[in-house]
Amino acid sequence: MSSSSNDYYDRVYEVVTQIPPGRVTTYGAIAGYLGVRSGARMVGYALNNTLKTGLDQQIPAHRVINRLGQLSGRAYFPGDTMRERLLQEGVEFMERYTVNIEKHFWDPALELS
Repeated sequence: MSSSSNDYYDRVYEVVTQIPPGRVTTYGAIAGYLGVRSGARMVGYALNNTLKTGLDQQIPAHRVINRLGQLSGRAYFPGDTMRERLLQEGVEFMERYTVNIEKHFWDPALELS
């Protein structure tokens, strides 16, 4: 991984650690806040990297979902952990794996500016 990738990943982690319990944001919202509008996939790569490096205990990656409110990253969590963690935080679901994004959305561009 290049140095610039590491820097970007660190910036992603910095944003994700600030998402409050009971709130969610999207890969695209994080990428947009970081100035890389088309970087949603890179945000996903960064969060997947937390599992490989042991950072997953410090980074609340379960609070990052896709733009439709779906738990698209749940395959990277053991069992149904992503959904269970969100439920424990009081996040409401419209369908089994779709969060009520209108109610729980946290926008880093508004919250961190």
